[in-house]
Amino acid sequence: MAYDKSADKILYMANIDSDDGTVLKVSVYSYNGGEPKLQIGPRVYQKRNGEDGFRKAGRLTGGDVEKLVDILPIVNSYLSGGSLEAIV
Repeated sequence: MAYDKSADKILYMANIDSDDGTVLKVSVYSYNGGEPKLQIGPRVYQKRNGEDGFRKAGRLTGGDVEKLVDILPIVNSYLSGGSLEAIV
């Protein structure tokens, strides 16, 4: 079975501003109603021409990890089948 983009549902998405000027995307997806899964990345950076560029998340800095830890309770709520209301 081929990948079907319309079956990929974004349950949660956050942007983490990194110290190097990039933005790390953190998302929780569910494909075709399946188990929710965490995706860390890509990193978004600004090219010299002003357009957005994308690259793999790669290694995380201490600052990235500190900011990621702040949103993990929200992420965990979605991974556990709950929603944001479950932790507010």
